[in-house]
Amino acid sequence: MAKLTESMTNVLEGDSMDQDVESPVAIHQPKLPKQARDDLPRHISRDRTKRKIQRYVRKDGKCNVHHGNVRETYRYLTDIFTTLVDLKWRFNLLIFVMVYTVTWLFFGMIWWLIAYIRGDMDHIEDPSWTPCVTNLNGFVSAFLFSIETETTIGYGYRVITDKCPEGIILLLIQSVLGSIVNAFMVGCMFVKISQPKKRAETLVFSTHAVISMRDGKLCLMFRVGDLRNSHIVEASIRAKLIKSKQTSEGEFIPLNQTDINVGYYTGDDRLFLVSPLIISHEINQQSPFWEISKAQLPKEELEIVVILEGMVEATGMTCQARSSYITSEILWGYRFTPVLTLEDGFYEVDYNSFHETYETSTPSLSAKELAELASRAELPLSWSVSSKLNQHAELETEEEEKNLEEQTERNECESRAIQETQTSFPNSPGEPVGFQVWVFRA
Repeated sequence: MAKLTESMTNVLEGDSMDQDVESPVAIHQPKLPKQARDDLPRHISRDRTKRKIQRYVRKDGKCNVHHGNVRETYRYLTDIFTTLVDLKWRFNLLIFVMVYTVTWLFFGMIWWLIAYIRGDMDHIEDPSWTPCVTNLNGFVSAFLFSIETETTIGYGYRVITDKCPEGIILLLIQSVLGSIVNAFMVGCMFVKISQPKKRAETLVFSTHAVISMRDGKLCLMFRVGDLRNSHIVEASIRAKLIKSKQTSEGEFIPLNQTDINVGYYTGDDRLFLVSPLIISHEINQQSPFWEISKAQLPKEELEIVVILEGMVEATGMTCQARSSYITSEILWGYRFTPVLTLEDGFYEVDYNSFHETYETSTPSLSAKELAELASRAELPLSWSVSSKLNQHAELETEEEEKNLEEQTERNECESRAIQETQTSFPNSPGEPVGFQVWVFRA
């Protein structure tokens, strides 16, 4: 077992040095028996846990998810337009050139076949022969005529005659198909050029999120800004917590998504993004950070995904920008440095300080513990009835003690009175005792 532990330790140490937390390729480790996993040193398992954190969404907004084992690839061809738009530029340009080239070659071959079947190639120098296309003497000239027809250039040297009905039909077909190809490819290129993905490059998020007090409440905050003068119309912000969880029935849900309220019920999630704004999430009982303290935060394996979307003012197209924060990028007890200053007649934004933060006094307790401390500070008011009951019980105890002391004093008075009476009236010898003792009580 010791040798097995050493070998497994070496494997894990070697893999942990090669694996990058930002790498999109997951390295699958060998499955170990439970006993071997339990015998591993603790410091190695902790390092392994830290390095195992993988981003769901990268800082640049790209989703770190790869689709594998997709068998129904035909679905990509049913939506060929979106497939072409989603391709990279080099493949898109290659397809653009290949579609036109293949179309010209295909119809050029048909024009040459028509001329060959009619015998136009054998009567090139015969002035009495009426060919289908004048001055068409080979495949190259047929290819050039196909380009002139589809692009409607019309140099005037090669012209179709009215003695070729099959040529007229081919001319109609090529004209219609050429218009369809032009509309499809030009539309595809236009959509790809006007995609709002590049507009999202000018929407910036702060590199860190912070947790500090705001209006007496613990809040999670991050900052967003727009670098362009043209604004995002109907801008809105959302946030999601990505964290694995296990249900009460024992089901394990990897990368479970939980909504983080950033002002949905109050309308604060609708932004007027003219200058940088600090988005705040109040940590209350409905917040997933309700029980997380400063000491517990680095131990959590979670990721906060923020999504900013709206319409581009210039084009009216919907734009979406994304970013994420892992636990190492959440600073406890910090605030953002102000970036907005008032100048002579206008406001100026200093984007050099956009990502800067400064430390502030913030309790290291969780929001739940702070709420419990606040409730304890109000105990004299809330427990006034019970305190009165305690005071009443104390008064009753004091009265009982007083009554007991009075009863003791009375008993002592009675015993003294009896002794004095016996002393004052002594009995004669042989005479019976015939007197009565009267005791007067107060």
